[in-house]
Amino acid sequence: MAQAPIQNRAFYCEDAAREALEAVRWPEGAFCPHCGNLDQEKIAKGQGTAHRPGLYYCAACNGQFTVTVGTVMERSKIPLSKWLFAMHLMGVSMKGMSALQLSRMLGVTYKTAWFLCHRIREAMTPDQRGPIGSANK
Repeated sequence: MAQAPIQNRAFYCEDAAREALEAVRWPEGAFCPHCGNLDQEKIAKGQGTAHRPGLYYCAACNGQFTVTVGTVMERSKIPLSKWLFAMHLMGVSMKGMSALQLSRMLGVTYKTAWFLCHRIREAMTPDQRGPIGSANK
């Protein structure tokens, strides 16, 4: 039986991936991760061709931010669509996924897949960890 291709646009289109991530992270509108400003009148979205897509400005702290600030995707050159697809694949795999398998499925180098795997696994760990990742007792 042939496996059906994944139909979610967020796994293939950068704009759809950014919009999906913004909808999950900011369901009630964007907020500044630098100063914590929630006032929507002081947050403006960059418009036009001079600004990269998804760039926001905060008038309270004069800072710039995107939806990836403060996440494991921050300061990464890997496209958001690949990040979301990798998170999906690692989340639905029953026995885990190796970086080699992820590199084949995403069409990226092994080094990129290794980086993705480590960052995603780090995001999946509980907040209260001990020195090596176990509970600190």
